[in-house]
Amino acid sequence: MAAKDGVGKYGERVALRHLEDAGFEILARNWRCPDGEIDIVALDREVLVICEVKTRSGLGYGLPAEAITRKKADRLRRLARRWLQEHPAGGADVRFDVVSVVCARRGAAVVEHLRAAF
Repeated sequence: MAAKDGVGKYGERVALRHLEDAGFEILARNWRCPDGEIDIVALDREVLVICEVKTRSGLGYGLPAEAITRKKADRLRRLARRWLQEHPAGGADVRFDVVSVVCARRGAAVVEHLRAAF
């Protein structure tokens, strides 16, 4: 496993724990279809949340959430439609969140949860 992949997996575990601690019900992790992957699908009360996790080992390339381009956001919207086709949500509202994780050299990672990020 490449170091980058290890950082990403760590960030996803941190994000998952953060969402669970915030009371989210996790429906799926790393849900895949031919068009791509959704990192986390969750319920925040009655709202279906499509969550993208971005992790950085430092800030040399900017904040993790800055990596969400318009192209990536559009792709996540298409993936959300695919998810809803396969898992009908009965008119549930859909929200797109980003959980940004910055690994600390010492101590806990820094987590920022951006609700309705795009």
